[in-house]
Amino acid sequence: MTVTKARALANDIAARVETFVRDVVVPYEKDPRCTAQGPTDELIMELREKARSAGVLTPHILADGRHLSHRDTATVLKKSGLSPLGPPALNVAAPDEGNMYLLGKVASPEQRERFLKPLVDGRARSAFFMTEPSEDAGAGSDPSMMLTRARSDGDSWVIDGRKAFISGAVGASVGIIMAKSSDGACMFLVDLPNAAVRVERVVETIDRSMPGGHAIVAIAGLRLPSTQMLGRSGEGFKYAQIRLSPARLSHCMRWHGACTRAQEIATAYACERTAFGKTLIDHEGVGFMLADNLIELKQAELIIDWCADVLDRGSLGTAESSMTKVAVSEALFRVADRCVQVMGGRGVSGDTVVQQVLREVRAFRIYDGPTEVHKWSLAKAIKRNFLNGPKT
Repeated sequence: MTVTKARALANDIAARVETFVRDVVVPYEKDPRCTAQGPTDELIMELREKARSAGVLTPHILADGRHLSHRDTATVLKKSGLSPLGPPALNVAAPDEGNMYLLGKVASPEQRERFLKPLVDGRARSAFFMTEPSEDAGAGSDPSMMLTRARSDGDSWVIDGRKAFISGAVGASVGIIMAKSSDGACMFLVDLPNAAVRVERVVETIDRSMPGGHAIVAIAGLRLPSTQMLGRSGEGFKYAQIRLSPARLSHCMRWHGACTRAQEIATAYACERTAFGKTLIDHEGVGFMLADNLIELKQAELIIDWCADVLDRGSLGTAESSMTKVAVSEALFRVADRCVQVMGGRGVSGDTVVQQVLREVRAFRIYDGPTEVHKWSLAKAIKRNFLNGPKT
């Protein structure tokens, strides 16, 4: 398929996704099944059946199994994010979207049939078990601190450890667990629920868009056959890099859509509400905030597309995705914050989705690597390139 035809296909899919999200998903935003730990599985499966009937379920993966390019995926996922409910309803939410991408790249044919197919079909959810509790001094932003261990025992592996902030663990059917063997980091596939994988508690957080919330999980004596290791022992960090750059970028895509919606709502409010003899938007203090939002939304869109192009050329895009994640998460937080400010009391209320968007993008500045960690990584690369490069 030529680039022109692929782009036209993506635009068509995106248009259908936008119509579905605005017409079908948005009315569910006040459904009581949207809880503090995310939308219930009952609600998500109800919406997924509607998405399946509309032909927009898992829209970034085509019927023949091909994945849209990262650039075309951006076109689609930005529209999915017009509601916080949109990504899980369309089966493009984290962590499922990133897990599907990873399994498509690394899993064996048998593993894809058993673990990937139910995810692509939208009939199962997944969880990615990497982060560990800080009280255990385990892996967080520094994955080399991983304490979860995997030991070989005949034709099986036995895994022990604890994991933290595991998105979607409650209700997940597929798990990808990172652990350290004598060879280094490894990844394992597990059917859930499993008696050896116990949810200790679901953490109360400021965001609530992910089904199942974010859990602290204990893994005790989990025995898995060697056929459920993803790839090879010791290559887990390599596989994590395959997943992490696209996953960071898809977060940017989805939340760009959410902030676009927040801007629409704030704009309508500012153009209809009057104070001191004129509409709010005619007061420079308000109008300029919306103008700043317009500028930053466009800048975020452009850097998303730039990073997507880098990934589409075959690069891991580690530095580029770090730059994009920092720029977009920080810009979108400012956009959402201004939208709340423009709307005043209504902005902080539950009357619109704007206050939820603000809370979600605040968490996004931490999830998939805090801003400061990405900047530190980039600074190390700057120093390395200087020391290894030509001197002026």
